[in-house]
Amino acid sequence: MNIKKRVIILWILFVGCIMATVALWFAMNDAKPQYEEVEATVLNAKVEQVVNKKTRAKTNFYKVEVEYNGQNYELGNAHSTSAYPKGKKIKAYLFQEKLYANVEGVQTATLVAKVYFVFLFGSFILLYITTVQTSKLRKK
Repeated sequence: MNIKKRVIILWILFVGCIMATVALWFAMNDAKPQYEEVEATVLNAKVEQVVNKKTRAKTNFYKVEVEYNGQNYELGNAHSTSAYPKGKKIKAYLFQEKLYANVEGVQTATLVAKVYFVFLFGSFILLYITTVQTSKLRKK
């Protein structure tokens, strides 16, 4: 296959991927996942800090462990530890046997959200490949 046809196919794939990403974004936001609002008890909350070796930039990961119905869970989508002192009763959202700190965490855990993120990252990758191939075509 010559490079001109390849570039045309790549641009068509990229546009199709972008359109699918937009459609999936709307589907993700319209999704009404079936979750249960529950009360859990905070067992432990800690911040794990990771330092980038090159830039020395620090990133915090919030690990909140809660107990619900005699089982321990890691609370998904927690954005801080200050709201989770040990022993506090909190509202959590049970979805697919996992607990989340908020409804947004539930929405991003759905299948349509996962497919959306695949298409989103795929769009960026396709854009890169397509522009590289287009620049090769223009050099000829």
